[in-house]
Amino acid sequence: MTATNGLIPEQVAKWIHLVRGQKVMLDADLAVLYKVETRTLVQAVKRNLRRFPHDFMFQLTHEEWAALRSQLVISSGRGGRRYAPYVFTEHGALMLSSVLSSDTAADVGLVVVRTFVQLREMLSTHKELAAKLEALDRKVGGHDQAIADLIDAIRQLMAPPVVAKRPIGFVQPKGKPGK
Repeated sequence: MTATNGLIPEQVAKWIHLVRGQKVMLDADLAVLYKVETRTLVQAVKRNLRRFPHDFMFQLTHEEWAALRSQLVISSGRGGRRYAPYVFTEHGALMLSSVLSSDTAADVGLVVVRTFVQLREMLSTHKELAAKLEALDRKVGGHDQAIADLIDAIRQLMAPPVVAKRPIGFVQPKGKPGK
């Protein structure tokens, strides 16, 4: 599904990270998408804090930022950020488009929402597949013992019968002396 502004959800999905069990996007990545500087984006958010409750946006702890930075292979050298970034959930990213109020922001907001929706659909598909595999495993798992028992029975049928061997020739019964 192509979107306006030349962006497609698959490109945007690369910028979505899992933090505190939520799918979020970094303020710097959203600034690139919305074509504004990161500081401009953060200023707009701070001017409209009522629109960004904690479930829409939160600031990373230094530990979370260090962990994410190591995953993203971002330099921690001189320059760069002086504070941990803000991250935005799907709703927060959409709220940004209304706070920034530009045509670009509106277009990007649509792409971001479509991206989050596609990720949710993929996750639900994976959950359904996992449930089907679990059901198949339970069904087939019980058959393993039955198959093993069947193979044992076939092997027993294939084995030659064990017959008690009788001695060859005349055997004198015990207890009767010979004449």
